Amino acid sequence: MPGPLLVLLGCLPGLAAVTALGLCAGGVDHAATAASGSRPPAARPAAVHPAVRPPVVPRAAWLDDLARHAQPPPRYDDKVVAVFVHHTDSPNGYSCADAPRIIRYLYAGQIGARDWDDIGYNFLVDRCGTIYEGRAGGVDRPVTGAHTQGFNHRTAGIAALGTFTAGVPVPQAMVDAIAALTAWKLGLSDIDPRTDVRLTSSNSRSRYAAGATATLPALAGHKDGYMTSCPGAALTARLPEIRETAARLQGRTAAKAARSLTGTP
Repeated sequence: MPGPLLVLLGCLPGLAAVTALGLCAGGVDHAATAASGSRPPAARPAAVHPAVRPPVVPRAAWLDDLARHAQPPPRYDDKVVAVFVHHTDSPNGYSCADAPRIIRYLYAGQIGARDWDDIGYNFLVDRCGTIYEGRAGGVDRPVTGAHTQGFNHRTAGIAALGTFTAGVPVPQAMVDAIAALTAWKLGLSDIDPRTDVRLTSSNSRSRYAAGATATLPALAGHKDGYMTSCPGAALTARLPEIRETAARLQGRTAAKAARSLTGTP
């Protein structure tokens, strides 16, 4: 989209900005039921294939006191066994210095127009490869997000800032950052990013009826779980590369992973 549209976006109040920024979030539901509770997760054994934690910019970089919204304590699952990749359906021609402002408007729209308790995504990545903490609760913990209708439990949501429909270039720095983040988050549970996992749908508005067990990629696109085109054809086409890079960063062999299944509680 042209630069002037991004400038206009920056001038919109949170409620209006979400109209432009929140199209991909149409398939997102409120995070989780109270049954998840706010209990800290149980201790996990050391992962066999860990990956280095990439730098993550904290929420304080984009959420100031004026924008901050009162919210309940975070909710947690026991571990993260899958990652869903999104795009924010917002303009691509932004300066990376503007990423905090864009994330702030996403947050304002989701807690305003949608009446959520926090931004839905666990992480956001800009075109320069900078990773931002999204939903509160601790980046190294299995925070229950609100990013993929029916599949917020035991998953993490990573949103690429921009619109990546067919033919739109996906910056390599963004691809590499998503791979590094995926390798680290899935490595904490020793999940191979190239494998499949079993997840239980919590909401019949997803592609699967509530209570149904779905077999999905450990690194999935939003559209794998919900009727949407998100994260766009261009970014979807890069997911195989991201899986392979993430597996390599975990120290796994170059051989194709066995399609083992894990993840169902």
